[in-house]
Amino acid sequence: MAIGFTAISQWQTQKTLRYFNVAGLAVLIFDYCITFESETRWVWGRKWDTTRIAFTISRYLPFVGAGMTTYGKSILSSETSTGLAENVLHFLSIVAAEVLLIIRTYAFWKCSKRLLVGLTVYGIVTIAGALTANLDGNILVSRREALFRGTATETAGYYEATSSRNSALVYAFLLAYELVLLCLMVYMKYHDYRNYSSSIVTTVYRGAVGYIMCIIAVTMANVIIDAHFPIQCSNMLDVPQLVIHSILASRILFDLRESDQRANDASMPMVMSSLHFKPRSIEND
Repeated sequence: MAIGFTAISQWQTQKTLRYFNVAGLAVLIFDYCITFESETRWVWGRKWDTTRIAFTISRYLPFVGAGMTTYGKSILSSETSTGLAENVLHFLSIVAAEVLLIIRTYAFWKCSKRLLVGLTVYGIVTIAGALTANLDGNILVSRREALFRGTATETAGYYEATSSRNSALVYAFLLAYELVLLCLMVYMKYHDYRNYSSSIVTTVYRGAVGYIMCIIAVTMANVIIDAHFPIQCSNMLDVPQLVIHSILASRILFDLRESDQRANDASMPMVMSSLHFKPRSIEND
């Protein structure tokens, strides 16, 4: 009887996992439809610089990554493991979205080169740590699969559990980086822009912080699920994580360009479309 209840519980968990994957892909498609006009207005026709390249990767690569994951988990089999190609697509998409967040922070910090260098170095360290943890997880999964073929002697549960905990470590690296970006935004707002009366600055700041906090919430949920929930629940938020990064990073860029346009229309001395954030000095107000 206990075995039967366990089987039912696992089946329900896998079914929930499929729902999360399908729902994430559906949200991504829906968001693309409602923001396509914003993309044509604020992105198309502009030069292919770092910003546009990062935007294109974070905007379109998730369709492939989320589609592959959803197909593998929902159509093929609930036991289909995430392949290397899917991991690479997810990784590149999230990194591209993080690049947009870095650029946004860099712009808010008045294009500080020291900040950009620091965030770049810290980003490289974060990527190296995440790749190392992910590589260990892939090795453990491969050994688990070898066990099922009869070529390994260790217990499958041990490797599956350790792989899931490694995934939590990957998301923990990402969470730490996103918290740093959030803290930098908040610090700059209350250090340099505390007495700045522009509604545009306030709107841009609130929008960016709101988006980053949503991304942090999903990343934190992934850490908690992979670290403490049953093994069957691991990877439940992989597609939502990918989708949230893509959607909100795109919106940050759209809002940035729209705010710049409003500033130009109002003849304000603040240009952000090419990501040169130059507020007027408070002393001259």
